[in-house]
Amino acid sequence: MRRNMMRVTGAVAVSAVLALGAGACSDNKKSGGGDEVTIGFMGDLTGENSGLVIPPKQGAQLAIEQYNATNPKVKIKFKTYDSQGKPEQATTLAQGAIKNDKIVGLIGPAFSGESQSVNPILNEAKIPSITPSATNVTLAGKGWSFWHRVVANDNVQSAGAGTFIADTLKAKKVFTVDDNQDYGKGLAGGIKTAVAAKGAQVQSDSVDDKATDYSSTVNKINQFKPDAVYFGGYYSVAGRLFKQLRESGFKGKLMSGDGSVAAGLIEAEGQQNAQGTFLSCGCLIDPEGKSNATAKKFATDYKAKFGSDVAIYSTEGFDAATAFINAVRNGKTTAEDINSYLKSESFAGVGKEIKFDDKGELAAHDIFVYEVSGNKIGLLGKAGEAKPTS
Repeated sequence: MRRNMMRVTGAVAVSAVLALGAGACSDNKKSGGGDEVTIGFMGDLTGENSGLVIPPKQGAQLAIEQYNATNPKVKIKFKTYDSQGKPEQATTLAQGAIKNDKIVGLIGPAFSGESQSVNPILNEAKIPSITPSATNVTLAGKGWSFWHRVVANDNVQSAGAGTFIADTLKAKKVFTVDDNQDYGKGLAGGIKTAVAAKGAQVQSDSVDDKATDYSSTVNKINQFKPDAVYFGGYYSVAGRLFKQLRESGFKGKLMSGDGSVAAGLIEAEGQQNAQGTFLSCGCLIDPEGKSNATAKKFATDYKAKFGSDVAIYSTEGFDAATAFINAVRNGKTTAEDINSYLKSESFAGVGKEIKFDDKGELAAHDIFVYEVSGNKIGLLGKAGEAKPTS
């Protein structure tokens, strides 16, 4: 996900820095003293898309609390930074996290837009970051040597979702809509390319993410009469658009990406309108822990701690925190040493294999498809194997 202010669910949805040197950098000591380091988490925790960010924050919190409970030699202090998904707010918070809190690592930023603004600051300060949810393709091409993500990028998601739309839904005409933000434009554009390559006719439009009336776009869609509409952006906008489409009489398939995998989508769309809405995500949301024993334990522990099922990016938050925990557990307690450890780290995460390539990209490329049924967003399976229930 990403958001220019970036993404993510009903079945469903961490900034770390050690100040090194002078200026933005510190004195290369462990934050909090010799027996504690500070790892941060940054994202929209109170804004309109917080439903995509609270789950990974909770996943990371759980991993760190479980680690600290083992009474390790070096404990981890977990500090959160509420950016509300706004780049300008995120940059101020990042500077404070580095200078004042002396974080040695950051989980996040959660969205792509804020990642574009914050990661140059982290990279200059030599603070490693792992985002659980920012999926914009361009993030990996910035030359940031301290940046990583535990989720597939939008090109991978577009290919998987495009396969589902063209091959499984058999859509011959597809209309893509985006919210005119970094994340939404990239994802919708990728879907357009993917389905067009499979022979589908495609038309596109953009909407204002602050608007409430999308009648112009709704009219364009109804005039085109597509088999499927794919929205790139966040659930708050997706819900409003899809609701207006259904109320206009549109009967085709509706689909969105990871930025919409949240309970808020069903609330905004209306439960009746939301039925059969499809969602794609590079995240595994497995509240029953059917995929593997680790996922089962994680789901059980998460619900016991927070009183709710795992949601979008819960596992990615847990896995991102685990990557940092493994470094600290192995004696890496400065930001640069932690970053060096991450470059060669490889472990079986809750949702997928966690291993980074030389650009910080996740090696695993699994994309999953979900479908709204009742008031739940249920897993259908991997994009190439998922089958609709209705």
